[in-house]
Amino acid sequence: MVAALELYLDVDATRRLRTLWRALEAEGIPTLGSLHQKHRPHVSLAAAHRIDPHAAADALGDFPVGRGLTLDMDFAGQFVGRVLWLGITVTEELLAHHRQVHDRLAAGGVEVWEHYRPGRWVPHCTVSLRVPNPMMASAVRRCLEILPLRATVTGAAVADHANDISHPL
Repeated sequence: MVAALELYLDVDATRRLRTLWRALEAEGIPTLGSLHQKHRPHVSLAAAHRIDPHAAADALGDFPVGRGLTLDMDFAGQFVGRVLWLGITVTEELLAHHRQVHDRLAAGGVEVWEHYRPGRWVPHCTVSLRVPNPMMASAVRRCLEILPLRATVTGAAVADHANDISHPL
């Protein structure tokens, strides 16, 4: 199980990402679109096996998580384990926002995985968690076809799709 603090994107960016998901699915590449049937395009600021959504909301208080951030997706990448993603260009504003979120979560006792913490986090929008190895090159090419992609963050939630949790922030 995985829980995350997810940032949600504007209508146009969401539509373009869902179109990418459908194109990859048509080629036999599983995407977040078919995982649990509950995912929506997002960027995770924090993740852990479990995140208590009420504790996270209390820790964040009235902080406007992600609101108004502009994210530029300009490249595709791969994590070990066949995870394919669109990379977000790092800005001082994005890193400062990420740090503020994590400072508040830590002060509220909300623990997250080390690789999502400031100084380690790779800003990305996951496309697929399990691209078949022989299909990775074509999947990357398909991703590059929709780039560059500019998105505005319009909302945030603590989500654990396997447990039907989506707690808006």
